[in-house]
Amino acid sequence: MNTVVPEPRTAAALAARRRKTDIAVQRIHDALARLRREKAQISVAAVARSANVSRTFLYDNPEARTAIAAAMAQASEHRSQPLRDQDDEREATWRERALNAEDALKTAHAEIATQRIRIGELLGEVRDLETAWTDETVQRITTENTTLKQRLRQITAENRTLDERLKAARSNLRFQDRRVADLEARIAAPGSGT
Repeated sequence: MNTVVPEPRTAAALAARRRKTDIAVQRIHDALARLRREKAQISVAAVARSANVSRTFLYDNPEARTAIAAAMAQASEHRSQPLRDQDDEREATWRERALNAEDALKTAHAEIATQRIRIGELLGEVRDLETAWTDETVQRITTENTTLKQRLRQITAENRTLDERLKAARSNLRFQDRRVADLEARIAAPGSGT
């Protein structure tokens, strides 16, 4: 015996189901807005609890699924933006320090080269004039030569220090680059962290 349901009852049941679905979807939107206001983590389970709907409904209903996916993507973007800004700031400071150390190292190398040329010129003058010098002149030139050698040792030590700073800055920059890559990997795969 096949019983045929009258047309008006079927239409009424379908309309009631649509209303019930629309009300549930509206509760989902309200729950998403509430979770955003409270800055709570947005997940399928959290939305299902807050909207008092089943997870199955959230997965089966395309509008609900789309709204939750958009909210989760937006929340992920908001969480990751401060981290990216912070990492960009750190990377900029380390890069700037490395560039400053390189500039200081170049300046020190130039100063050392200039001092060596000056010492060579003075030694040449000493040899040329050595026969005609008095004891006072020899003493003055010896003192000047000693001063220049001390200055050369000092610049060499500064050069070594700057070289060590440059190596440290480069090492720190490599570490920061690895950290940024790690954070980008975490951001790219938000489902793997939970």
